[in-house]
Amino acid sequence: MLSVKRAIDNLPVNFDDVLAARIAIGDAVVNTPCLKSQTLSTITGAEIWLKFENLQFTAAYKERGALNRLLQMTPEQKRRGVIAMSAGNHAQGVAYHGKRLGIPVTIVMPNGTPTIKVQQTESHGATVILHGEKLEEASELAKSLCADRGLTFVHPYDDPFIIAGQGTVALEMLEAVPSLDCLVIPIGGGGLISGCAIAAHGIKPGMEIIGVQAEAYPSMAAKVKGFTAVCDGDTLAEGIAVKNPGVLTSEIVSALVDDIMLVSEIEIERAVSLLLTIEKTVTEGAGAAGLAAVLARPERFRGKRLGLVLCGGNIDTRLLANVLLRELAREGRLARLRVRMKDRAGELYHVAKIFHEMNVNIIDVSHQRVFTKIPAKGTYADIEVETRDRTHLDKLIQNLRAHHYDVQLIEAA
Repeated sequence: MLSVKRAIDNLPVNFDDVLAARIAIGDAVVNTPCLKSQTLSTITGAEIWLKFENLQFTAAYKERGALNRLLQMTPEQKRRGVIAMSAGNHAQGVAYHGKRLGIPVTIVMPNGTPTIKVQQTESHGATVILHGEKLEEASELAKSLCADRGLTFVHPYDDPFIIAGQGTVALEMLEAVPSLDCLVIPIGGGGLISGCAIAAHGIKPGMEIIGVQAEAYPSMAAKVKGFTAVCDGDTLAEGIAVKNPGVLTSEIVSALVDDIMLVSEIEIERAVSLLLTIEKTVTEGAGAAGLAAVLARPERFRGKRLGLVLCGGNIDTRLLANVLLRELAREGRLARLRVRMKDRAGELYHVAKIFHEMNVNIIDVSHQRVFTKIPAKGTYADIEVETRDRTHLDKLIQNLRAHHYDVQLIEAA
């Protein structure tokens, strides 16, 4: 658990700021649905309510804070324009509402930003500059250009107006479902969870707030819990891959957040897949982090009424396809078997007949005779198959072995 919560009135953003943000942004953002998931509730043993922020026009909650910040600018600042650094969702929020308000927008993004986020940001009329491998490098260039060109820097999370704008997510959730016990919210720089914690405590003092970070980037957890962490590496949740959390947000999280959980890449992948297959909704890795935490530690949440924020849905389609296929492989519904055979006529036919008899679909076959250590009169085939489930796959392997074939299952990651 984190340190004991302290009075909300002494924090850099208060409940009135969140209420003012809601009035300011009005109906320029979508009051997204907050719906109960019966299936996920059954799976986890908790009552799961999902806030579909992936249904915003830019497919992420970030435009709430971005719009609230832009509305505070003077006419001269609006004329000169704004600059921001972002891995994608903040960029789109600033670009979209900047265009609506007639404000020139420049965005600096890391080189590895998913193509879909770059394209969507440019489609809103923003000038995109790709620079550096991490957000920190992009931030340095953005601040330099800000000073050189007299622009206004719009921070993605460490700004009172940004934090207040993000807090409108929790206002809507608790208006839709006043009986929620706990909010489970992804953390990158901390803007969303800070705003939501302030809003939640303003409505229901003492409400439980749980943050979630990717294992590769436990920056906020390290800062508020007092341990040293190396934040680096690839993660599906690039939207929360932040090395240095904000100063303001760290103060709020330390005061109001009960705990921060870390989730693995496999857990994030599973959550993305389940949300698509069960809820028929597309989320990026960061957007699925809350569900990943509940699935990883169901005993921690059992019996509670949980509000989960699906904070974004901007994921590259090729990456999404890979995530879904990898999950099918883990479930045993998609598999690759290495079957050793004698190199003689009709042998592959006899193997395929076993697959046919068990109603297993063969997707691909790769034969290998040369690059192998087995005897010259032997061969093996890598056979990709589609089965009903893990039990069906296990029975297939047992049947092949009963026919004296040496079979190896090539496991997914």
